[in-house]
Amino acid sequence: MKVFRQILESFRFAWLALKSNLLRTILSLLGVTVGIFAIISVLTLVDSLEKNIKDSLNFIGTGILYVEKWPWMPEGGSEYKWWEYFRRPNPSYSEFKFLRDNLKHASAISIFSEKGNSIIKRNSNSIGQVELIGASEGYNDIFEVPIERGRYFTLDEVLNGREVAIIGYEVAKNLFPNGEDPIGKHIKVRDLKFVVVGAVKEEGQSFMGFSSKDFQVIIPYNSFRKLYQTGSGKWNEIGSAFGVKGYENDFALVELENEMRGFLRTRRGLRPVDKDSFAINRPEALLNAIGSMFDVVGIAGWIIGGFSMLVGGFGIANIMFVSVKERTSIIGLQKSVGAQNYFILFQFLFEAIFLCLIGGLMGLFLVYLITFIPMGNLVVTLSLKNIILGLGVSSAIGVVSGIVPAAVAARLDPVIAIRA
Repeated sequence: MKVFRQILESFRFAWLALKSNLLRTILSLLGVTVGIFAIISVLTLVDSLEKNIKDSLNFIGTGILYVEKWPWMPEGGSEYKWWEYFRRPNPSYSEFKFLRDNLKHASAISIFSEKGNSIIKRNSNSIGQVELIGASEGYNDIFEVPIERGRYFTLDEVLNGREVAIIGYEVAKNLFPNGEDPIGKHIKVRDLKFVVVGAVKEEGQSFMGFSSKDFQVIIPYNSFRKLYQTGSGKWNEIGSAFGVKGYENDFALVELENEMRGFLRTRRGLRPVDKDSFAINRPEALLNAIGSMFDVVGIAGWIIGGFSMLVGGFGIANIMFVSVKERTSIIGLQKSVGAQNYFILFQFLFEAIFLCLIGGLMGLFLVYLITFIPMGNLVVTLSLKNIILGLGVSSAIGVVSGIVPAAVAARLDPVIAIRA
């Protein structure tokens, strides 16, 4: 109990010392403020940028494998061998049915094709720059299709290629102005009429400028094949891709990938020595690559802020030595009435930590102000993790900067200190 009371007294002495030298306190903590601001602002911007980019890539999903002609990243090296990938055939509808009937580790599978810059018409209204998607059964189990009005396709509509469509928010707003209900109405895609059976909720523009669901029209895959050539392997066709969703854990995804690779190689008649004539892409690999890139930027932020923290730490240590020199006689009096060495040590150590914590809080406050600056679609957020990190680094700098002056003060001889 006595030790605890003495520690509280050390806190009080440290606080009174900082209040009595207010100008010196403010000047000495500026270095720490700049350092914390530099580190946390860079980390906050990096984290926010990474989060916004990953949120923009949410449309590719997680726990999903994509079978495509083109890999997202170079296979087996740093060079993207497009001339090899170009000769690969596109995934076909017959291969999709083969996988659908044979895969044991897949919870859902779908084949889909996309045609950008499509023009959708309805009477005298039209809208361009629309992404037309042809999707088979299972598409809504793999990708989120947030229906606001109407419904999703029935299995009969998908399998038999009925002329039905699900439209995005902006498509509905342009083709059906003044709040007109689009359900049951007709739209035209390349002069083929489709009945609107569903309308998707508004999604808004993504940070990276990717096409959002607002500008999409989804039709059954077999209806899409009436409009465009897919799956024959010709250079002028529109490519298709398989989306295959596994079960929850990574081990099941690895099993699914191996199973799918084996079936596709067998289906395409590849020998053991032949390379894969398809790519199996995982969103996690792309997201990890993005994370690695931002880790490098974060290290740069630590280096820049580290120099400021180094200067600030030396400034704090210098001020603490001055403070010990000024209060030498007081230290002697405290020791003469029974103050223990740890009491004197804590007194100066807490003072250094207080200085750095105040500097850190000021730096964090400046970072917080940055979050109010408009940056277009980039949403900057100061996370709890970075707040704790800033306060932790500030405290560590306080301990490192104050431990030597505090130890010097604690070892002073009371008789010599009183004479000073």
